[in-house]
Amino acid sequence: MAPNATVEATGVLNEVDAETIDGGLAKDVTPLKRAEKRKIKLVWRNVIAFGYLHLAAVYGAFLMLTSARILTIAFAFILYVMSGLGITAGAHRLWAHRSYKAKLPLRIILAVFNTIAFQDCALHWARDHRVHHKYSETDADPHNATRGFFFSHIGWLLCRKHPEVIAKGKQLDISDLESDPVLRFQRKHYMILMPLACFVLPTLAPVYFWNETWTNAWFVATLFRWTFILNVTWLVNSAAHKWGDKPYDKTISPSENRTVASFAFGEGWHNYHHVFPWDYKTAELGNYRMNLTTAFIDFFAKIGWAYDLKTVSQEIVEKRVKRTGDGSHTTWGWGDKDQDQYEVKHATIINRKED
Repeated sequence: MAPNATVEATGVLNEVDAETIDGGLAKDVTPLKRAEKRKIKLVWRNVIAFGYLHLAAVYGAFLMLTSARILTIAFAFILYVMSGLGITAGAHRLWAHRSYKAKLPLRIILAVFNTIAFQDCALHWARDHRVHHKYSETDADPHNATRGFFFSHIGWLLCRKHPEVIAKGKQLDISDLESDPVLRFQRKHYMILMPLACFVLPTLAPVYFWNETWTNAWFVATLFRWTFILNVTWLVNSAAHKWGDKPYDKTISPSENRTVASFAFGEGWHNYHHVFPWDYKTAELGNYRMNLTTAFIDFFAKIGWAYDLKTVSQEIVEKRVKRTGDGSHTTWGWGDKDQDQYEVKHATIINRKED
């Protein structure tokens, strides 16, 4: 049995502090104060940029309904799916949580999709997301939900990071991310690849391949599409931390949000995900209806490009559901130094391949 739980300076409990076999605590532990009151320093460049972006997206929605060609709308939808998977299957489940492994061709595909999404390079996205899980809803959480819906949705991008976010991010082990040549290449050339993938090519393609107007191409295929996937991703940080059921852990704010899951390809089953962040499905679902990302990963597992798919055994899930833990699961994913070794020993790994 793990040692008794203690509260560190961050107010976050480690996996090694778990007192039960399903990774929680047997007694209540009072967390430290959250959401320190501080004067927010706005980044006006971001305020102006996101203001223009959302106005342009509204105009793009109008054009989509009135003048854009059906091929342009279909193209925008395809880019939305590709960029969404670049975040969900790539930056999130593969690189941030290491919930499965991917061969080089799949990692390249996911890096291309991720670049189209333009939500920072995958290495930085994964690093910040690990911080979010390790220090969820404390001042070290980049999009701390205790600061309110607006802050956790977009506000955190309009102001300077809390010093704790920067400090904890520097302490986190990201050597596995830095050792991936695909991630290194993307980070090195990001300021060239990203504008091409997210803005230039999505605008040029409709104009030159099916004679779309420049206005429709720019405002529909590029700006509306990009704004939409940004807000879908942000809803996981905001709406899925505010509304929904909590069947796995009622003491934390992440919730099971069906609407978010449908738009975010399965990322809205957030109560489960924060309890078991290393499960490649991010849910207990037995189908793909609300989890396109799992279907995507399973497809590549069948052809051998994805392997070592980690999921939670039914025994552990049942124990957690019955007991309703207290939110002490703070690992960023598989291999975290604080991960409970019981989880490692009893995890179900699908399509295992020896390295």
